Amino acid sequence: MSTISASAVKDLREKTGAGMMDCKKALEETKGNFEQAVDWLRAKGLSKAAKKSGRVAAEGLVSSYIHAGGRIGVLLEVNSETDFVARNDAFQDFCRDVAMHIAALGPQFVQQTDIDESTREREKSVLKAKAIEEGKKPEFLEKILDGQIKKWASEICLLDQKFVKNPDVTVGQLLQELIAKIGENIVIRRFTRYELGEGIEKKKEDFAAEVASYAKQ
Repeated sequence: MSTISASAVKDLREKTGAGMMDCKKALEETKGNFEQAVDWLRAKGLSKAAKKSGRVAAEGLVSSYIHAGGRIGVLLEVNSETDFVARNDAFQDFCRDVAMHIAALGPQFVQQTDIDESTREREKSVLKAKAIEEGKKPEFLEKILDGQIKKWASEICLLDQKFVKNPDVTVGQLLQELIAKIGENIVIRRFTRYELGEGIEKKKEDFAAEVASYAKQ
């Protein structure tokens, strides 16, 4: 497959309004053919989704998910442009699935812009100390830390996480697909996750496997 240039991705994004990763995927799928990539995005509904992202979403739904036995609970607010959409089955199913995902994987933020600077700097300090301890060369340290911080941020942000019921897509991609399907801007605004008892890390891993197994049934 030919290499897809950054300028081609940029041009496609400017023409369609679709996200950068979606534009790159479209060009890869069409072997770099620009017009076919435009049609690919239109067929997927992704260009329409991007253009709706600036519209105000003030209605919506507060959804909840409680794991069997009451061990883990999630409250999730998802906003839509109209109350009518909030009553749509696809919208409600999406809210329930995302709440289940949050229960399973325990993200800390909705998106990377929500990460406050103090949290980011604290993580960077820990990673820097670890890199120095491992003997990483000082001249490569900043580049190493930049990559590690990006990986860390994607792992703790909901929209960047791989969807627990289908790891082939992220929660963000799932959201864009719903926007394209429904025809309104939809925003995951906030969530709160509660977990009972100690041993959180071990529980999280066990529960994630359990949810994944349930999703395949």
